[in-house]
Amino acid sequence: MATNRESGIEEGAVMALTKEKIIDSVYNQVGLSKNQSRRVIETLLEIIKQTLEKGDSLLVSGFGKFVVKRKAARRGRNPQTKKDLKLRARKVVVFRTSGVLRKKINQKAKEPR
Repeated sequence: MATNRESGIEEGAVMALTKEKIIDSVYNQVGLSKNQSRRVIETLLEIIKQTLEKGDSLLVSGFGKFVVKRKAARRGRNPQTKKDLKLRARKVVVFRTSGVLRKKINQKAKEPR
């Protein structure tokens, strides 16, 4: 497999992009110090968390939208004991890709590996 020179990540590899890898990418591509890169990413993630905690949506043009959805209380069942239980109401974060990103993802899927 080929390795992307800028990110150091193998193309086509199935792996999770970690916060540490994002910090390294900012450090390598933007020219900030490692500490500055860490501070930028930590601050960005904190802003995202605070926005979602308030229940607000987060729109990143060309990437997608994070939306906080309310789920109503519902009946459920423990699959091991088969016992009925009540699941309480809760909020979940849903991510919807932008049309631009969706198109890019699907173009990559069509290319032979």
